[in-house]
Amino acid sequence: MKIDVSPSLQENKEYIQNQLFHSSDLKWRSIQFHQLEGLIVFLESLSDQQRIQKEIIQPLEENKEGTLDKIITSVNITRKSDLSQLPQALVQGNCVLLLEGTADAFVVGVAADYKRSISEPVNEGVIRGAHDGFIEHLITNLYLVRKRIENPNLVARYYQVGTESKTKLALLFMQNLANPDLVKEVDSRLRSIVMDNTLSPGFIAELIEDKPFSIFPQILFTERPDRAVAHLMEGRVVILSDEDPSALILPVTFFAFYQTPDDYHSRWIVGSFLRLIRLFSFITSFLVPALYIAVVGFHPEILPTDLIYTVKSSIDRVPFPPIVEAFLMQITLEVLREAGIRLPSRVGQTIGIVGGLVIGESVVRAGLVSYPMVIVVALTAISSFVAPSNEISTASRILGFPLMILAAMFGLIGIMFGLLFLLIHLCKLESFGTAYFAPVMPLRIKDLKDTFVRFPIWSLNQRPHDPHPKSVSQERYSRGWEHDDPGTE
Repeated sequence: MKIDVSPSLQENKEYIQNQLFHSSDLKWRSIQFHQLEGLIVFLESLSDQQRIQKEIIQPLEENKEGTLDKIITSVNITRKSDLSQLPQALVQGNCVLLLEGTADAFVVGVAADYKRSISEPVNEGVIRGAHDGFIEHLITNLYLVRKRIENPNLVARYYQVGTESKTKLALLFMQNLANPDLVKEVDSRLRSIVMDNTLSPGFIAELIEDKPFSIFPQILFTERPDRAVAHLMEGRVVILSDEDPSALILPVTFFAFYQTPDDYHSRWIVGSFLRLIRLFSFITSFLVPALYIAVVGFHPEILPTDLIYTVKSSIDRVPFPPIVEAFLMQITLEVLREAGIRLPSRVGQTIGIVGGLVIGESVVRAGLVSYPMVIVVALTAISSFVAPSNEISTASRILGFPLMILAAMFGLIGIMFGLLFLLIHLCKLESFGTAYFAPVMPLRIKDLKDTFVRFPIWSLNQRPHDPHPKSVSQERYSRGWEHDDPGTE
């Protein structure tokens, strides 16, 4: 409901005080302009007081003629006639200028800017390439993207979600590449969010993803600008959130979680080898404990004869079945991992040593766990940490628990049924209209050049088809020097 700005300063002041519940950081400064009494209103916790002095008070004292919007030197100044909009302007860091006998208020942008410097991402290690990462400032993050794509086709759209938190988002896409239907769908889902608080990109991801009950993440989180830019150039969209250093990339496929910018900064043979290791580690991270339980409990004949005696002698000292061993060690590992994350960094390293050496050795000597099980769980843990994305790493570890139960109940047959169900789920899953298991299902041979392995850069002359970009073909990465005639100039 619109409320007109009153010509009375006292009435306007009382209204603003009541709307902000007489907050202690609400400050007032009296001024005179054209022999009229005036008030400068601001929240000292959000506004830059030096800018208020330099851009408002000092120009008003030095210039006695002219209009306010011409005298005030701030770039961002707007005239408001609706009094109900002023409290919201104040909590955004703006300053409000009121004059006696005037039915308008001037809102001046003087928000304080406290942000940390650009640094290397903590959660995504950089081997080679740019070492800058996103920070908790939306405009700075936009700068990091635009500096890499100096192209007018890069579009940024602002959103405000959360009826109470008023979280500011930016949707980025390439106008000449992104599918209009994809942009329209993301726009629709963002505008449909109705929630009091959306404090982080994790909130946004759960509110807009297709299958929130799936264990697999359908939106990729990254703190690396180069990774976000690479996906933008493939026709995907990126969502940035103010006060958070993570960017959301969508739509994505399963294989995108095992690709990193470092794959393209290394020679293609090395990048392909490392990518294969990551994909193999995904399988071992949830399959090895189940295979161990199935082999020991149902199919010991699979093992070589010498190995059977070694495993049996170790298992006979343990009073629990293999499934109990596996659950005990896996849960212990998760507890130690969580403790290492929550504790300060110096103490966290100690937890790893205590957990890995002291506890591991103690439970074996006490006869609670066998040596082969310790090896299996250690291999599982290391394999899960290979994944470049924390979300897919956690998903792979959780997958191990139902597979262990199936292995304990039905042996290898149970594992096969579990893997079949997993494959069916991956093939049915979608991310914003994109097949999650593309380009394997549906099969697209050309896109396999950058899936399991990475072909040489000069052979990747087409964008992936899964985000349905406007243009699939891109300028050919040529080795033109091979075809140049050395006799021509």
